Amino acid sequence: MNQTVRTRPASSQRSLSEAYDTALLDLDGVVYAGGEAIEHAVESLISARDGGMRLAYVTNNALRTPQAVAEHLTRLGVPAEPDDVITSAQAVARLISEQLPTGARVLVIGGEGLWVALRERGLTPVESADDDPAAVAQGYGGPEMTWARLMEAAYAVGRGVPWFASNMDMTIPSGRGIAPGNGAAVEVVRIATGKSPEVAGKPLPPMHRETILRTGARRPLVVGDRLDTDIEGAYAGGVDSLLVLTGVTDAVQLLAAEPIHRPAYVDRDLRGLLTPQPEVHAEEASGGFRCGGWLARVQDGALVLEGEGDEPMDGLRALCAAAWTEAGDGVSGADAGKALARLGL
Repeated sequence: MNQTVRTRPASSQRSLSEAYDTALLDLDGVVYAGGEAIEHAVESLISARDGGMRLAYVTNNALRTPQAVAEHLTRLGVPAEPDDVITSAQAVARLISEQLPTGARVLVIGGEGLWVALRERGLTPVESADDDPAAVAQGYGGPEMTWARLMEAAYAVGRGVPWFASNMDMTIPSGRGIAPGNGAAVEVVRIATGKSPEVAGKPLPPMHRETILRTGARRPLVVGDRLDTDIEGAYAGGVDSLLVLTGVTDAVQLLAAEPIHRPAYVDRDLRGLLTPQPEVHAEEASGGFRCGGWLARVQDGALVLEGEGDEPMDGLRALCAAAWTEAGDGVSGADAGKALARLGL
């Protein structure tokens, strides 16, 4: 789908929870980290839901079942049903089922979520490359994933068995920091075999299709913390997105984002769902961009921030406009350090 190159964040006179019918929320780094709720997440989601917005939880993590995810969310204080959860395990299971006959054997390299999703599609999960699998399905297996499982994948893929991956997230956020994700494990098998899998998860179309099929969203808003999955997936699907700075992406990475990684909106956390989003104005006289009390521009290759705004996020929005306009197709040499220091970001 052809998209217009975004050169500044969008604005909304209404709160995002009023302007969009469904929030397609990533989980890790957005709702929780390390299993614990991120600050302001629970109360923000409850308020958005009570105001009429549907909440759907869309995760590239294929480890857990929708039932387990819904139970976890409910324990955190956000009541959720299994039907509210869409996983990359479901997306890859649908992808495989469209290419194989009912009952076909699939070698599973991953956790319970992948086993359950494959069975729901009428496929037969197996554990060994010697079980004559018709496909290999690889998803995040958690900290307990062993080298032996990756070897089974390599044996089967090396013999020419079609290979599918739930997602390619190289990292995942945890309560102790950033940890290797499924993409890192997939890379191990790729190095061993010289082959590449067919991938279902964000930002690729199978995951977006799965989400829309299951939610029926008409005006969805993707909410995520990753530029290369959540935001790129929204771009590919032709829908708007909100980036929250509670997970993987920081302000420096946002300012350097190439066009496919630029969100429509940016906010500190999920409270951004509950408020209007201010407009970023171009100022012809200064050659810069103003949002709230902040003025941002590029001068001698560096981002300059002027003013004394009350809201640091307004300053970041202005800086995004200046950086993205200067960057063109994504080549950005703007030094953002001093400007971001003024905002405490």
